[in-house]
Amino acid sequence: MSRPELTGHASIFYNEKEAKKYDSSSRMIGVQKEITERAIELLRLPPVSEKPSFILDVGCGSGLSGKVLEEHGHIWVGCDVSRDMLNVANERMEKKRLDAIRRSQSDSSKDNDAMDDGSDDEDDDEEDDSEEEEEDKSNIRNFASTGDLMHHDMGTGLPFRPATFDACISISALQWLCYSNSKAQIPKKRLTRFFSSLYQVLRRGGRAVLQFYPETAEQAVLISECAAKVGFAGGVVVDYPNSAKAKKHYLVLTFDKAYKAPQGLSDSSLVAGSQQVRVDKGNGLRSKDAKRTVRKKNNGKTKDWIMQKKQTQRNKGRDVRPDTMYTGRKRRDKF
Repeated sequence: MSRPELTGHASIFYNEKEAKKYDSSSRMIGVQKEITERAIELLRLPPVSEKPSFILDVGCGSGLSGKVLEEHGHIWVGCDVSRDMLNVANERMEKKRLDAIRRSQSDSSKDNDAMDDGSDDEDDDEEDDSEEEEEDKSNIRNFASTGDLMHHDMGTGLPFRPATFDACISISALQWLCYSNSKAQIPKKRLTRFFSSLYQVLRRGGRAVLQFYPETAEQAVLISECAAKVGFAGGVVVDYPNSAKAKKHYLVLTFDKAYKAPQGLSDSSLVAGSQQVRVDKGNGLRSKDAKRTVRKKNNGKTKDWIMQKKQTQRNKGRDVRPDTMYTGRKRRDKF
C-alpha cells in the first residue's frame, strides 16, 4: 500500500468515508492513544493539580489525540485541514456535551426531590436556585469536552496570538508538509512558515512534541533543519529503531539551548524479532528459499506496484508513458 501523502491533498484523502473509517478503527484508536501518551510524557508538563495546560494539537484529525489530552485533564485546541475529520471530532464533542447536560439535569432533579420539605421561605428558595444553577454549570464544565476545533492548513502558519499555548503536540501529521500538491507548495517554505509561527505561539518555557513518519532520512533532516533555523533547540527521539512497524519518530522542540533529547524506547523482543534469521537444521546456513525471498523483497517490483506508481504520477499531472503488454514484464536472465 502506498503512503497516503502520495495520493494527493490530505483533505481529499480523508473524506467523509475515510474519516469515519479512521475514527471507528480499534487499531487506529489504540495506536493514536499510545503515541499521544508518549508525546505527553516527552512534554514533561507540570501536574494538572497545580494548573491544567493549554495545548495546541496540530493535525488533530478526528480528535482521538484530543480525547487523550482531556483524560489527562488538559485544555486543548485542535486544527486540521480536513473538514470531514473535524466533523467527526465535533460530533464526539457535541455528544459529550449533551451527555453532560443530561447528567446535570438528572442530578439536579434528584436533589430537588430530596430537598422538597415544603418550606415557604422565598429568600431561601431563590438562594437555593442560584446555587443549583452554579452547580449545574460546574458539572457541565467538568463532564463536557475541554477542546475546541478550527479548520486550518498548518503549512500556511498558525493564526494565534504570541505566547498563547503552554505546549504543542502533533500526531502523524508533520510529514504531509514534505509533499507538494501544486507548484505553489514548496515543502521547505511550508515547513519554515509552520515552525516560525509555532515559535511565536508557544510561551517561553513551553515545548512541542511532533510525531511523524518520514519516508526517507532526508525528510527527517529537512524537518529538523527547518525547526532549528527559526530558533528551536531539541532533537529527534526515535522509539524502537530496530522495528519496521513499531518505529516512531518524535521531534522534541524547546527554547532551552542546553536541552538534550532523551533516549528513545527500545524493546528487547522487538530487537530480537528484527534480527531473527531462518536457518537450516543441517548446516546452519540460509536455505535457498530464504535467499530467494530476501532477494524478491529487496529488488522485486511487481506489475501491480508499477501500475499503481504510474497512476499516482498521472494524478499529479506528470507525463507518464502509456501502459502496454510489456509493462512490468520480467526480463530474461542474461546469457
